[in-house]
Amino acid sequence: MLRLSFGLICIVALGACSALPESSSQRQRAGTTVTRGGAPAPIAPATGQCYSELTQLGARYSPFPDTYYGDGCALVGSVQLASLPSDQSMLAVTNLGPVTCEVSRAFTGWARYGVDRAARQILGSPVRSIETFGSYSCRNVAGSGRRSAHATGAAIDVSGFVLEDGRRITVKNAWFDGTDREREFLRVIQQSACKRFDTVLGPEYNTAHHDHLHLEGVMGSKSYCR
Repeated sequence: MLRLSFGLICIVALGACSALPESSSQRQRAGTTVTRGGAPAPIAPATGQCYSELTQLGARYSPFPDTYYGDGCALVGSVQLASLPSDQSMLAVTNLGPVTCEVSRAFTGWARYGVDRAARQILGSPVRSIETFGSYSCRNVAGSGRRSAHATGAAIDVSGFVLEDGRRITVKNAWFDGTDREREFLRVIQQSACKRFDTVLGPEYNTAHHDHLHLEGVMGSKSYCR
């Protein structure tokens, strides 16, 4: 009844939501869903608007139930992305967990306009899939007592890209040691990300980011880009 009720809310409110995870293992991983009297809590207006915009952008996703894990770790207004639109097809995304809708919206735009178009222009091939090290993780910023943006699903770690022609470009192998075009591609997409996300960290920031681009938050008045 819980899943059916939430699905009906999605159909009425958005007309394009997909169903929530069905398996018992997935439900267990989700933790405690916020409910009122046995029914899902109402979707916040800002979240509903974000769902609608994400649908209009062409992303395929499932709303993720608001979940509080404790100790400053939670997923609120999040989605599970399945695939993202490019100019010509849909891009797969690997190893990605729940992400806040706002960050998912920025990620969707970056994948199409920042990544796929740069790949076609610089590398001569469109992108087939974006590889990640994940999103949600209940942990602190390395070396600090402060919760990471990953603890609220507000960050994505991008590790590489697979092109339609079969080439695989990874941050670890190509940032410093790739071909001239591969290195140019990675730096162009990082700069593109800096126009969409609040914080973007790469291999030149520190050794902890030698193998991925950390994309965090949504671009506001300032962006920290390294």
